[in-house]
Amino acid sequence: ENLKNQTVKGVWWSVLEKYATQGVSFVITLVMANILSPDEYGLIGMLAIFISLSQVFIDGGFANALIQKKTKTDTDFSTVFWINTSIGVTCYILLFIFAPVIASFFKQDILVPITRIYSINLILNSLCAVNKVKLVIDINFKTQLKISLAAAVTSGIAGITCAVQGCGVWAIVVQLNVQAFMTALLSFIFVRWKPAFVFSKESFRSLFGFGSKLLIAQTISTVYVNLYNIAIGKRYTAAQLGLYTRARQFGEIVSTNLTSVMTRVLFPVLSRVQDNDAQMMAAYRKFIAMVAFIVFPCSLGLCGIARPLVVSLIGEKWLGCVPLLQILTFAYLCDGITIINLNLLYVKGKSDIVLKLEIIKKSIAVAFLLIAIRYGVTAICISLVIYSFIALIINTRNTKKLLDYGFLNQMADLFPYLLCSLTIMALAFLSDFVFDNNWLSLSVSLILCPLVYIALCRIFKLDAQKEMVSIIASNKYCPKWFDRLIKKLYPALS
Repeated sequence: ENLKNQTVKGVWWSVLEKYATQGVSFVITLVMANILSPDEYGLIGMLAIFISLSQVFIDGGFANALIQKKTKTDTDFSTVFWINTSIGVTCYILLFIFAPVIASFFKQDILVPITRIYSINLILNSLCAVNKVKLVIDINFKTQLKISLAAAVTSGIAGITCAVQGCGVWAIVVQLNVQAFMTALLSFIFVRWKPAFVFSKESFRSLFGFGSKLLIAQTISTVYVNLYNIAIGKRYTAAQLGLYTRARQFGEIVSTNLTSVMTRVLFPVLSRVQDNDAQMMAAYRKFIAMVAFIVFPCSLGLCGIARPLVVSLIGEKWLGCVPLLQILTFAYLCDGITIINLNLLYVKGKSDIVLKLEIIKKSIAVAFLLIAIRYGVTAICISLVIYSFIALIINTRNTKKLLDYGFLNQMADLFPYLLCSLTIMALAFLSDFVFDNNWLSLSVSLILCPLVYIALCRIFKLDAQKEMVSIIASNKYCPKWFDRLIKKLYPALS
């Protein structure tokens, strides 16, 4: 019961932290996207792999190692801090030196100063990495909310101001660097942890034993994700890369962020019961169902409203990202469940299996990319969908071995949620077909689709819906009228 209460509280604050911050960031992005062009966003997209890869090395797998470790000391935290900071500074120096090489590869001279200024956030991120880990271990997303929201608002104001002043791509650079600076500053103010001037070789070895394999696995995964940016940026135009990155950003707001919210709570919670398979299985199945209940309708609903949403919010100049977004929503659908399955391996300390799986899966993905790159950006997105489904099958094989909960078992549990979600996707497409006005079509879909989905879940008596309303009703901020409504609809929860 205590574990459930901690999980519910963690999920609540994790959702608020993620989506309050994402909501602010999304509004800021809409404003800036109406001022800036796809080409300018494409330039930042070209640097994504270098920044993302550096960030993986900064973490080095030590974050997950700290969370998974049963007994943690201040020496462990201080050791990781100095490792992270050293790597952050090293990565910045390397990017500063090789900035001309990056610019030459993409044939964009402006990337030299952009790389050297933008990559400053690597040093800033390395300084607050341990503070973030401490908040995750404590399942303290309330404090993380304060930090993230303040950083998003401050950086947004700075970015929009620069965009209005005609700074172009530099407005994005300013926004990202101000956000990193504010996050680092506020993390030390709120967490109140200071590193000791100590470095333990024993601590390093114990954490590196688990984290090193995750480092390699995360490196492979990061290279793979950003390989698409490199391929599109090199073979096609900056504008096409801008459309692709915008489609991914829209999709990630729904699926990736929702999954991230759940896994941030799932990992530390399951790590506490890693030796009790029965308890872990019960919690794990609930997490899978909850992810499907939330992510499936949001992803497929986004597919249905993609055209009126994009045109209404950021204009027709971004219309080219609509078909890419619609295809990618199906890839994100599989990714959510794949990531949940992968987290079980983290909890069980199977970092060697994680590494093995990443090598196998990403080899398949690269093969698909090499074939698809010849046929355009749309073909690349289709290849992502095919790969995501294959990755899900591969990951669930190990879930079968660990908890006897494989692909077929999971699909049997998830199919009702998928069926209900496909129904509201079709409803959203119908709304877009019937109404000529984009805002009207969007409004009808956003009102009608959730109501239909809830009704279908109630008809099929899906457990995740009951669990969700129970969680909402148990929150101390829940209105009394909602609590009374829940008790009428679900007497068993009274």
